[in-house]
Amino acid sequence: IDTGVCDQQTRKFNEEASQEDGVVLTVSVDLPFAQKRFVNDEGLKNVINLSDFKEREFGKDYGVEMITGPLEGLLSRVVIVLDENLNVIHAQQVPDIAEEPNYLAALKTLL
Repeated sequence: IDTGVCDQQTRKFNEEASQEDGVVLTVSVDLPFAQKRFVNDEGLKNVINLSDFKEREFGKDYGVEMITGPLEGLLSRVVIVLDENLNVIHAQQVPDIAEEPNYLAALKTLL
């Protein structure tokens, strides 16, 4: 959560969620206290952080864990949008973790 792209992505979706009565869930392998500090320090009211640090199941179960390279064990950058019935209505996995997702494509599914 402490990288520039993660920071930007979380802020952007928090801002949009506040306008659409939505909630943003972020899942990372950051420690829970670091996630909480970030959200509290930044005043992000629509973000719920979930940590995969201890169990490391989310990344494996959803196929988003990086399995090679210098970032092995971290989660790739993925945006998943669910509707009110928890159906996936949009998903994007960016090809490079340093890239921002297509915000417009994700947000358009909410309209």
